[in-house]
Amino acid sequence: MQDFRQEDNALIWELNHETLRIESWGRDSLRVRATVMPAIRDDLPNALLEPSPTQPEITITEQLATIRNGAIRAEISPTGRIRFVNALTGVELLQEEEHLLPYGWPPPRYYRTQPGDLFHIEVRFLAHDDERFYGLGQQQHGRLDHKGCVVELAHRNTQATIPWVISNRGYGFLWNNPSVGRVQLGHDRTMWVAEAARQIDYWITVGNTPAEILEHYVDATGHTPPFPEWAAGFWQCKLRYASQDELLAVAREHKRRGLPISVIVIDFFHWTVQGEWKFDPEKWPDPAGMVRELEEMGIKVMVSIWPTVNPLSENWEEMRRRGLLVRQESGIPVQMQFVDNKPEGPVFLQFFDATHPEARQFVWERVRENYYRHGIHIFWLDEAEPDMWPMHPHNLRYHLGNGLEVTNLYPLFYARGFYEGMRAEGQQEILNLCRCAWAGSQRYGAAVWSGDIYSTFEALQAQIPAGLNMGLSGIPWWTTDIGGFFGGDPSTPYFRELIVRWFQYGAFCPLFRLHGYREPTIWYPVMQGGPNEVWSFGDEAYAIIKELLFLRERLRPYIMTHMRLAQAKGTPLMRPLLLEFPGDPECWNVGDAFMFGSDLLVAPVVHQGARSRPVYLPAGTTWVDAWTGRKIDGGQWITADAPLERVPLFLRGEARLPIREG
Repeated sequence: MQDFRQEDNALIWELNHETLRIESWGRDSLRVRATVMPAIRDDLPNALLEPSPTQPEITITEQLATIRNGAIRAEISPTGRIRFVNALTGVELLQEEEHLLPYGWPPPRYYRTQPGDLFHIEVRFLAHDDERFYGLGQQQHGRLDHKGCVVELAHRNTQATIPWVISNRGYGFLWNNPSVGRVQLGHDRTMWVAEAARQIDYWITVGNTPAEILEHYVDATGHTPPFPEWAAGFWQCKLRYASQDELLAVAREHKRRGLPISVIVIDFFHWTVQGEWKFDPEKWPDPAGMVRELEEMGIKVMVSIWPTVNPLSENWEEMRRRGLLVRQESGIPVQMQFVDNKPEGPVFLQFFDATHPEARQFVWERVRENYYRHGIHIFWLDEAEPDMWPMHPHNLRYHLGNGLEVTNLYPLFYARGFYEGMRAEGQQEILNLCRCAWAGSQRYGAAVWSGDIYSTFEALQAQIPAGLNMGLSGIPWWTTDIGGFFGGDPSTPYFRELIVRWFQYGAFCPLFRLHGYREPTIWYPVMQGGPNEVWSFGDEAYAIIKELLFLRERLRPYIMTHMRLAQAKGTPLMRPLLLEFPGDPECWNVGDAFMFGSDLLVAPVVHQGARSRPVYLPAGTTWVDAWTGRKIDGGQWITADAPLERVPLFLRGEARLPIREG
């Protein structure tokens, strides 16, 4: 039948100017592309790496065409409707909505013409009331399961959207498209929407467990580099250390007190102006000497990089002339109004175009000259969404295309530029802290934090599912600003309780990092908040935090073991219970506790005034209260004591970890 044909390892269907291509793409996985243009494009930017070869089974009859790759099979009807099945069990995974020709409208694959060979695209699938969805990067709605949500496929400060979900029906689905859009995970339908794309492109995989599905995903989109040993320790940061002398004084005080510290951070406005990517020599007169002293103390230095360029920068004219800046489709090319060291007051800024290879190289060369050669080999890639005010992606023009089509790629290429530059210098262990990520960012050494969140218990509550879903989205290196970023007043009982509870959570995040803009805050021109060191929150809080610093140190060998697993298989260190215990139905509901590696269950206290909390202990094993030694059968809810100085911790089975000193 002329509507179907086989082409190498792909099954092709054509009808009424639409071409559909389904091909094997990695283990137990299929890639689906469709277009109403003359041909499928192979050169469009996307998240997938070239897969290892697989040999699919393709059959074609007049009534049905199928392609099977290992455990997954796709079926195409003569009208082009797609159905995915687990080929080993026969269980249906996902299928498009019915299109009853000639009256069904809109069809399950819908294209609406946009300017410049772009289309508004919608793909509709049947919904199941009992289906649950996990992943989608970092959202702030406070839910682990996204079922019933409409999630924006766009990045914002605190929101890093990775268009990938793991379903409890036994499959994973990647919307392999960087367009701004949305996904509706409703009870009436599941619908993926791209506001401006050239073709449909998605990837689907199956597995026996969520862990196997996640492993397939990182095989397809990339594994992390090796996790550096130093990164497992404590990171000290605040907004901001204003000078070399102030930074060194804090590091020396840490050492005087005998406190562990691995990294200290130089935040923004250490620079001359934005877009020059170099220290202000008046406040930072000897960066190389500073780095040497800190290295002698066993402390790494991380420095903040912004992608913004001030028109007064020494680099702006060359970058403008060479086309290395993000442009506007219409109007004046201004993407952020902020402040800088000059001129005084507000200034209009542009972003460098991270999608342009020459722009990435240009920025890296300045960073290499002004930071890297001084011994600074860790970078804080801030404003990575990119955080434009206002965010009007339709009015942006990147090297790779219109903003609606490609802007979600920005954080991936931002991280890539630094990763490739550092690799060219011979650096093997690469980790840079990014405020955003997209599918595949993990392969460029991107660690992500949850952005400028508020210093409230409500914000703390939302970070647990945000971090767990980020781990399920292929990003195992993740953290938050301990204590939140905005609004924390260390003089108040509220914040002192909050910072303790947040430290108890943060000690069991993949990265253990303190940051925040503390009261009293002084904005322009000082750009500095109050003290934010571990001894800044009162004697009671300090005593508890100090013990947590040493607990983290004792756990570092355990952390490194699991970070090697994260590199090999994508299994995150901080993982939802469902990842470790998929056969226990209750574990799919728990979003406020998690496994820290395979052997330790962590149940953070996230409500003001709480001195106990309910904890679910998964079935199939026994558990030991890490503080009391009490042995408890799994498969039940318990009430765990949680005085201010204690976070509920439970060891799995016969596991033993150095939770208590001695």
